[in-house]
Amino acid sequence: MKTLVVLDYGSGNLRSAQRALERIGAQVSVTADLEAARAADGLVVPGVGAFAACMEGLVGIGGGAVIAERVSVGRPVLGICVGMQVLFDAGVEHGVETEGLGVLRGRVEPLHAPVLPHMGWNTVAAPAGSTLFAGLDAATRFYFVHSYAVHETDGLVATTVHGEPFVAAVEHGPVSATQFHPEKSGDAGATLLENWLAAL
Repeated sequence: MKTLVVLDYGSGNLRSAQRALERIGAQVSVTADLEAARAADGLVVPGVGAFAACMEGLVGIGGGAVIAERVSVGRPVLGICVGMQVLFDAGVEHGVETEGLGVLRGRVEPLHAPVLPHMGWNTVAAPAGSTLFAGLDAATRFYFVHSYAVHETDGLVATTVHGEPFVAAVEHGPVSATQFHPEKSGDAGATLLENWLAAL
């Protein structure tokens, strides 16, 4: 059985992520233990709320260094929502720029849309060759809650539109990340998590 760590740095829907991963057959621990985070087959980085607060929490437990270390040696990391956003170079909220972890190229910036936050179900245009979206058709919907987004990055990029196009998910080397919440996306989210788990 694959072992997963959901990193507890004071932000994120930790238990819902844990339950969703356990339902697909993973052995999951929710912990701030950095040695466990290093050793796990897969590391899940959740996140809700503000970019700056999430970064402060990550830095506070030394989590950023462990994430960067895993990426540098090709060990899988999955970022969810703000846990995805902190993987990028920087985030801009209310005119204030905060440095991110920089394991993915790009900036998290305000989403330009008539209604914010973006809250609800969207289809996602998945790239050819995607591991995460294997077996999911174009009509599949995922659950989003956010007001900030990345508009451009490297790797296999899935996109959606709310006011403007933005990055819904990215796969780049050992890093996978979703702006939406797979743990709140029902069967579609379960399939995506199963696909990630199977690739570990």
